[in-house]
Amino acid sequence: MSLQDCRVKKRVLMPTWRAPRLVPHPWTTGEMTSHLQDPSNQKCGGRKKTVSFSSMPSEKKISSAQDCISFMQAGCELKKVRPNSRIYNRFFTLDPDLQALRWEPSKKDLDKAKLDISAIKEIRLGKNTETFRNNGLADQICEDCAFSILHGENYESLDLVAHSADVANIWVSGLRYLVSRSKQPLDFMEDNQNTPRILWLKTMFEAADVDGNGIMLEDTAVDLIKQLNPTLKESKIRLKFKEIQKSKEKLTTRVTEEEFCEAFCELCTRPEVYFLLVQISKNKEYLDANDLMLFLEAEQGVAHITEDVCSDIIRRYELSEEGRQKGFLAIDGFTQYLLSPECDIFDPEHKSVVQDMTQPLSHYYISTSHHTCLTEDQGQGPAADLHGYVRALQMGCRSLELDVIEGPEDEPVLRGGRSPAPGAAAAHLSFRSVLEVINKFAFATSEYPLILCLGVRCSLPQQKVMVQHLRTVFGDQLYTEAPLPSESYLPSLEKLKRRILVEGKKLPADSQGSDGEVTDDEEEDEEAERPTGRMQLCRELSDLVSLCQAAQRGDSELAMRGQNAWEVCSFSESGASRLASECPEDLVSHNKRFLSRVRPSAARADSSNLNPQDFWNCGCQLVAMNFQTPGPRMDLHTGWFLQNGGCGYVLRPSVMRDEVSYFRADTKGAVPGASPLALRLKVISGQHFPKPRGACAKGDVIDPYVCVEIHGLPADRAEQRTRTVQDNSDNPIFDETFEFQVNLPELAAVRFVVLDDDYIGDEFIGQYTIPFECLQPGYRHVPLRSFVGDVLEHATLFVHVAITNRSGGGGARAPKRSLSARMGKKVREDTALRNVGLKTVDDVFKTAVHPLREAIDMRENMQNAIVSIKELCGLPPIASLKQCLLTLSSRLITSDNTPSVFLVMKDSFPYLEPVGAIPEVQKKMLAAYDLMIQESRFLIEMAESVHEKIVQCQKAGMEFHEELHNLGAKEGLKGRKLSKASESFAWNITVLKGQGDLLKNAKNEALENMKQIQLACLSCGLSKTPSSSAEAKGKRSLEAIEEKESSEENGKL
Repeated sequence: MSLQDCRVKKRVLMPTWRAPRLVPHPWTTGEMTSHLQDPSNQKCGGRKKTVSFSSMPSEKKISSAQDCISFMQAGCELKKVRPNSRIYNRFFTLDPDLQALRWEPSKKDLDKAKLDISAIKEIRLGKNTETFRNNGLADQICEDCAFSILHGENYESLDLVAHSADVANIWVSGLRYLVSRSKQPLDFMEDNQNTPRILWLKTMFEAADVDGNGIMLEDTAVDLIKQLNPTLKESKIRLKFKEIQKSKEKLTTRVTEEEFCEAFCELCTRPEVYFLLVQISKNKEYLDANDLMLFLEAEQGVAHITEDVCSDIIRRYELSEEGRQKGFLAIDGFTQYLLSPECDIFDPEHKSVVQDMTQPLSHYYISTSHHTCLTEDQGQGPAADLHGYVRALQMGCRSLELDVIEGPEDEPVLRGGRSPAPGAAAAHLSFRSVLEVINKFAFATSEYPLILCLGVRCSLPQQKVMVQHLRTVFGDQLYTEAPLPSESYLPSLEKLKRRILVEGKKLPADSQGSDGEVTDDEEEDEEAERPTGRMQLCRELSDLVSLCQAAQRGDSELAMRGQNAWEVCSFSESGASRLASECPEDLVSHNKRFLSRVRPSAARADSSNLNPQDFWNCGCQLVAMNFQTPGPRMDLHTGWFLQNGGCGYVLRPSVMRDEVSYFRADTKGAVPGASPLALRLKVISGQHFPKPRGACAKGDVIDPYVCVEIHGLPADRAEQRTRTVQDNSDNPIFDETFEFQVNLPELAAVRFVVLDDDYIGDEFIGQYTIPFECLQPGYRHVPLRSFVGDVLEHATLFVHVAITNRSGGGGARAPKRSLSARMGKKVREDTALRNVGLKTVDDVFKTAVHPLREAIDMRENMQNAIVSIKELCGLPPIASLKQCLLTLSSRLITSDNTPSVFLVMKDSFPYLEPVGAIPEVQKKMLAAYDLMIQESRFLIEMAESVHEKIVQCQKAGMEFHEELHNLGAKEGLKGRKLSKASESFAWNITVLKGQGDLLKNAKNEALENMKQIQLACLSCGLSKTPSSSAEAKGKRSLEAIEEKESSEENGKL
């Protein structure tokens, strides 16, 4: 189909708006509110699938401005949105002379139903005008399909909605190209043949054309394209050449230079990357160092970027020699850069140990293995294998289980998997061989302590052999130093580096003789009840157990009261689940000082995994996983422990570590003292999806869709899915945006799952799980992994990530605009102090009511002012202030290309002052800018005194901590009332600490904003003085801001 045929095609496209989708699925995590589902062949709960038909008018990809212009000239149907909540279908076209945009039908005269290109001031993508914000149907309009054309001196808006994000991007890119070149002659055919990309391709063709005839064999052309883009399939390249030759009615299979360039551009151009390139390059088809620097700073969130750094990126990724020499990055080099590790979604800082490792051992989640010796399930899988220990240690596991039983020839062995066949050798591993393997790999991945959990089921003589092997193999690495009775917490990880800790039973301190008896409380089934037996334990083995002594088995009262810091409580899956359900706050409080081990149910004969998130939410450190069993739950575990250099230890959130704090694992809302974050995630496209393993019914056809899951607190758990893209595994375009509220980011993870849509049973293609704290903002690629965790070569998702920390709205209509704008009322409720019921204590907390209100007001007012200026600039809340200032500066340029305002530094704050009379539109924008500066300044100047009041109240309240129960008893509080008073006290302390930290962070953010605004103003030319003196003056002002920031950091803030 040609571009001219698009009139017919465009009228049958699917609707733009769609309802939110929640999709349980066996390959995804399924029941988000309870536990992760294991893979099965069940279908998604009866949900009707939605299919995305190609939104392009033909098989030809958009790869140049000429393609956009041709599409617009052919025209298509768009929805015209009016402020009165009405939406009209209109057919829009671009005049052949490229001078005007027209639409029909219209009540206006034909000459009036048009918009001159010369009158266009700005083109905005998304719902970023007052018309969209005020329209009653705006919530039903897809953000990625909406765009607005601002025109005239008063910046009136023509608000439109395309049938797909593809079409919206074509119109936006084409119009921006026309506006930017409105004063230049447009010769697209000539321009298209002389772009940096085409010139490079001609150079490559000429180098491969050894005969110099301007033509080559198809095999040679195929090999050349494969050389330039190894990800392409040979069959697809040959098919493209056949299509081109058929369209030209050629009989020969030889390829000309023009055909080679055409084939390469159509095969290797990703439209979504092309649209992004045009957008950030100010409508060029390549990036220079300044464009790239702005992209990295404003969009990717990269700090301290210089022009030299950008030039180095261009030299490393630009494919053409001319581009490297002249310093520009064309579409192919930019695509390579976006696919490089530098644009991976995972923050490279977290590939090293980044967390505080001086905390007590109990303050960390610990990567823990269950049935480590198995390589498959315990019932049907093969016998025990040493490779299970190697794999677990290489994956960063820091706690291994060794279930030791009586062995032949006086040598203890480890209990393995299924029983061997008659006449076969026993399915056990020698204890000594396992220790030697562990010793070899113990610290290959992590230098932090390794815990060996011993389950001893052998005789005293063989226990003595165990001791001998442990001492011989590990030597001085064994940690046997007895803990002091006065110690309330376990030693830190730094102190325990490269040490082996033995976890197991220990003889009572008052026991006599070399041997003795201990309780035999081997892991039991969910509801099994049996008398606790006794077993013999030799003194030497008991002495090896130091910091990880197994506590007595019993109920929650026994497990949680009167325990020593060095004792480990071991819970069955059902026992831990019962505690998490009945007394979640008690379990969290217990885990602040003590280690808890959670083992999978004995009923899991198939070695399936429990959902670790349920127990991490309660602070349980040692949640044992069957590393040999892949699936969604193991994906979550593997991804979670990537965030601290893969060292096997992850620091728990402070609210779960602080001695006095309030936290419930089953919270359904915001965490007191914490500020919820809004995650805005756009799934743009996929690349090179492999055929699902074992799939054969559909041949090579793949109909992919993407599920995005949020794991964490019950209030944070969510799942959304994209529409299905039919028959496209190479570059399916999804272009769907989702918003999630995350109340405790430190405990959250994001999982991407790609599935093949099939009514027989959707097939798993790939997944990737990443901790929330490791997400990088901006345009990122997600490297997909197979079902067993292997990297899928070239298979990625292309996404855009934006995280905002707004706790308030931006005006009366805030609830309609974004998820982050709907948090204000809830945050107010979750920061209110509670009545303890003790007058002396409540009187202290009352002194914090006013400072808390001031702190919240200052933060919300500043955020609201920032949002308002972004809205006036036509930018979403996720946009950076640098993007905002760049947009603002373009509005403040007069017709003779001079600024209508200038930067003036007053007391180190960047104000903008007008030069003469300015239009009302500019006055409105300057008023919003001034308000933002005033609110930021007020917060910066007042934060210290307000913060001090909050801290003083917190300190005064903590003085009652030790005597709270005695004070309650004196006031006659008992039982539930006394517990409620303690709970309210912890709540208030948590709120005070959290709000103090948020205020401190807000001040640092405001100071950084002032620096970024000044830098942006200087780079936009909004300075009165000549460039050299402006730079010097700006440097002095920045130094003043930095000095103020430094002094605050060294002082109370």
